[in-house]
Parts: sequence; structure tokens; C-alpha cells
Amino acid sequence: MSNSIVFRAAHRSEAKAIAAMSRLQVEHGLHWRWTAAKVRRQIEDRETMVLVASIDGELQGFAIMKFGDVEAHLFLLAVEPKLRRTGIGRRLVRWLEKSCETAGIENVRLEVRASNSHALKFYEHLDYRRAGTIAAYYDGREAAVVMTRSLADKLRSN
Repeated sequence: MSNSIVFRAAHRSEAKAIAAMSRLQVEHGLHWRWTAAKVRRQIEDRETMVLVASIDGELQGFAIMKFGDVEAHLFLLAVEPKLRRTGIGRRLVRWLEKSCETAGIENVRLEVRASNSHALKFYEHLDYRRAGTIAAYYDGREAAVVMTRSLADKLRSN
């Protein structure tokens, strides 16, 4: 393995692998919402970026972000457990934030399971702030923490 990581837009043929990673890494214990068909629709959506990280052609992580006029919504982010804490997740998020800046988008929003302390710390380390909670967000039984990051200052300085 060369360990040369590549970040690129997902291909339709990767929808099944992305959905499977979502099911194992993000949606474990929940009703499966991010099916291959749903991921494929996101790949085809012009306002959504499905970004993948691969090593030697093997999917190691991905992120799905929907771009609006002034706000982007990070739907999903996952990295293979064996490669967590290697910077892949951070690089996926920063790549998408750069796209936001290029498009003039001022804010990024996401939701995290309230019980996922590792993800909460990860996003806080990336300058995301807790903006509230949504009770019973996940399958009507688990709360979500809403997190946001303002890119407005970066846009004004560019």
C-alpha cells in the first residue's frame, strides 16, 4: 500500500460502499436512512458534494455536504476506524469548507448524536460551536447536537 491519499468527488459506482460505511460508522443502532439509492441521488445532485478519501483506490472515508446560498449542511462524515486520528476527517471537512468559501457560503451546519463525545470533540477542535439540541432527532429516540461554524470572517479577509 502506497498510503497516498486521494480526495475526489465520488462516482455513482461508489454509492453502495459509501452507504455501507455510513451504516457501520454513522448509523449503527439506528434505522438505515442513507441507502445506496439515497447516496446515489446525492452524488447526482448539483448542489451536493459527495467527497471521498481513498488510498490505492480503496474507500477510507467520505463526507456529504449540501450547499445552499449562505449555509452549507454537512450531512455525513465517516472515516474507517483504523485510520481515525490520522487527519483524514479533518482534511475532508477543510476541503468542503474551502469549497464553501469559494462559493461565498458563510456558515456550515451539522448534527451530531448527543452521545457521540468523540465526534463532538472532533468538531469542536475544528472550531465548530454547539448551537442547540434537537430532542429525539435520531429515530425519535436520540437527541442531536446542532453545531455550526461561521466562515464569514474568512470570506471578508480574502
